Amino acid sequence: MNNIMDNFISIPKQKEAEFWNINKIEHIRYLSNYGKPFKIFSDEDGLRILDRIKFRGHGDNINDSPIADTSVDFLGLKMSVPIYLGDMSFGALSGNPNIAIANAADISKTLAGTGEGGILPEIKNLKRIFVQWASARFGVDYYSINSGSGVVIKIGQGAKPGIGGHLPGTKVTGKISQARRIPENIEAISPAPHHDIYSIEDLSQRIEALKIITKKPVFVKVAATNYIPYIVTGIARSGASGVIIDGQGAGTGATPEVIRDNLGIPIEMAVASSHDILIKEHLRNNFKIIAAGRVSNSTDAAKLYALGADMVSMGTGILIAMGCVMVKKCNLGYCPTALTNKLGTNKIFDIEFGVNNIVNFIKGFRLELANILENLNLSSISELIGRKDLLYSDGISKNTSNVLNINSVNGGNTYYKQSEFEYNTKYLNELINRGEIPITSMGSNSPPDVSLPSRIIDWLRIDGAQVTRPSIDPYRENIDTTFYLGKGKIKISMPVIFDISNSTDEIKNAISWASQFTGTMVIDNKKTEKYRNVTLVKHNGIYKWNDVIYSVDRGNNDVSGYVIEDASFNELYISELDKKLKEEGHRYERDIIPVIEHFKNSGDIIKYIAIGADAIILPSKIFEIGLGNNHSNLNLKALNLLLTIKKEIALISGAMGVSNVQYSLSGNRELLRGINLDNDIENIIGITEAGSL
Repeated sequence: MNNIMDNFISIPKQKEAEFWNINKIEHIRYLSNYGKPFKIFSDEDGLRILDRIKFRGHGDNINDSPIADTSVDFLGLKMSVPIYLGDMSFGALSGNPNIAIANAADISKTLAGTGEGGILPEIKNLKRIFVQWASARFGVDYYSINSGSGVVIKIGQGAKPGIGGHLPGTKVTGKISQARRIPENIEAISPAPHHDIYSIEDLSQRIEALKIITKKPVFVKVAATNYIPYIVTGIARSGASGVIIDGQGAGTGATPEVIRDNLGIPIEMAVASSHDILIKEHLRNNFKIIAAGRVSNSTDAAKLYALGADMVSMGTGILIAMGCVMVKKCNLGYCPTALTNKLGTNKIFDIEFGVNNIVNFIKGFRLELANILENLNLSSISELIGRKDLLYSDGISKNTSNVLNINSVNGGNTYYKQSEFEYNTKYLNELINRGEIPITSMGSNSPPDVSLPSRIIDWLRIDGAQVTRPSIDPYRENIDTTFYLGKGKIKISMPVIFDISNSTDEIKNAISWASQFTGTMVIDNKKTEKYRNVTLVKHNGIYKWNDVIYSVDRGNNDVSGYVIEDASFNELYISELDKKLKEEGHRYERDIIPVIEHFKNSGDIIKYIAIGADAIILPSKIFEIGLGNNHSNLNLKALNLLLTIKKEIALISGAMGVSNVQYSLSGNRELLRGINLDNDIENIIGITEAGSL
């Protein structure tokens, strides 16, 4: 007997910092149940930059029947409120939720995206949908792209910038196979780039072709990445009607954890800078900006409208309105609410329940937004778009305020807000036991905007290739992770060296065996370790390479480089040494190798290399933490760890558009951006703020 999911279930206890916390979920559920306003100016004491942006003096009156006008004319469609029900594909969702979303958009006079999973027969005649044209072209043909009211060319998304969509094979059942036109039970990994779009010129041709064949508006969806202001201007000049910008931390059905937690920039920074450059370039008129990524309530939306968005996209919030309880098992197909479960299970999502909840949610959201307008003495939503003068920032850095282009109070040093470092035991355990890149779902809880940072690199985000620099598909193309050290005498397969000095003999033997198998390197300060006729010894706290001391004696021409012992702020030492060696003309004769005791994931490696390191030394402690009490098959588990780190380095590099890690990434700070990091630290490291022009 089938279990029909037609009610909310209890929210599980949240054991760690969550963006979608109990307060946010209960707010959404109230709107979904009653369709009435619940809370306005709901500023939580969060770490997000958006949480630190406030509206200037305003009232707090809530009226059940506000008269402020939230409707807009959007490319000929009359909309009750500027909300786009985010691109969630059939496959990521279980079918009935897709039908509910599309029908709710029709009833509520909003818009919905189909995602890249093809068009379900039940929604093909609905008009308030935008059909996605993604890199794999799943289910795309003349009839599908002529459905609905517009087309979205998906270049990227905020949860996984620089890589394509990912639907695990276990979820590719018969109906999904038919809709997507792919084999059953085979994972569907979309190409990272569109293989006919490698430049703005290529994109322009695709936009024009789709406009000709559909006679409908064409939008381009991109992830919020380092060059977003220039990407958006290029899209505007290419004839698109608008852009969907998807910020870091956005939800998704499946993504590599290491990509989700390290790549992309916040939506508020991307919207603010994109709006400003479009005005500067005289491209803003008749070009629409849709802002996506962690839009949780009407207050978030109002701030984004004021920063320059014409519309906000809500994906996770809509799922919560339909019952999602954030167990984050979307990729596994075991959703307790039947929203993302594998088809064929005994749980079925009730369409009528979903439609009613979404319609109620949008009604309550619209009433809250109207109340916000009235408390700001505005009569319509059009009066709020781009009104940065109504905003100020509280407690964010000067560089961040400059990008937002709003006034700041209590600005200055933000670095002191740190936490104690905690190892990601679950991640390490998955690397070691499964030997596969950990795949996860929904939004990120990573620092600096959900959990507190504990290291400088926690404030740094990695670029993802979008349009102006095409990504490289690491699933189908080769990424060279080889590094040469010791003036070219040492070749290692990736920029990682394991220090096994303090481990038991069984751990030492396992990591040493795996290191030889993978072409990497280990060191042991209790004895001399030989690797391809190269010796690395540690004696009295000093590393020696071929018996040449790694010191700060730059006058010694025989010195091959420097090992930087683990310490707080070692990111600053690495960066300063890298810059000084370049100034003196010795950089490419010297290696910089920091010892990193506090390792969270492979994104750390990429960040250290980009700020100036040539390799990093990791303690074998991380292997022991991931093992826990299970010490069986140590050789295999050590091999899993090394190979998976190498795969993740390649994955991140491909997402950045980098095919050779050492030659393209070493010291390339332009591939990093700071997120509300102290200005002085940003200047020392030599990076710019997210969203900077």
